[in-house]
Amino acid sequence: MIDDLACLMYLLAHDAAAEGPYDRSRTELLVRTAALADLALRGRLGENDNTVSVSGTEPTGVPVLDGVLRDAAGGGWKHLMRRHRRQTLTQVEDQLAAAGVLTVDEPRTRFGTRRLTVADPGVPAALRARVSAALHGDGPAREIPAADAVLLALAAAGGIRSVVSRQDHKTHRARIDACTGRLAALAPGLGKAVRALPMTMIAAQGGMGGS
Repeated sequence: MIDDLACLMYLLAHDAAAEGPYDRSRTELLVRTAALADLALRGRLGENDNTVSVSGTEPTGVPVLDGVLRDAAGGGWKHLMRRHRRQTLTQVEDQLAAAGVLTVDEPRTRFGTRRLTVADPGVPAALRARVSAALHGDGPAREIPAADAVLLALAAAGGIRSVVSRQDHKTHRARIDACTGRLAALAPGLGKAVRALPMTMIAAQGGMGGS
């Protein structure tokens, strides 16, 4: 069962027509940020004087999370969101392929791109419905499950319109802000970095975001 947030974030961002993420450079940042948030929820990442701190040395058992955890100490959240983001996205795709969630067609030439198809379209559809229910629900935002709150906050910040439309963003701004606040409760710097994610994406697409 796939339940780590980086893989779930990828499935939210997957575009069946494009045979891959709706926007690869944006999705790199989203899955990397989702992995950091997942590790924070698991108590493995925290914050000390605006610097990310690591707790424990044992592996999580999730390859993508273990990869992020290995280089997580000593930097700021925004730096870690951008660091090795392309590698993290590829690892997420490989992990989903190994689980049978994705099928991968490798490019025939070195300049081609690999095509990625979701084996069961019902999987991302159900996930989108789950996050949509969190967005449109009547209950207090604090009662939204932590994982769903993170996915909703990131989908809104990342501009995934199939999950959070422009109208949703206006109508449910307070609810989205409350979900982002859940990240800030884990680590103030993480919440701040997620709020700044739209500008970070613009910088990354302009070649300013590192690798």
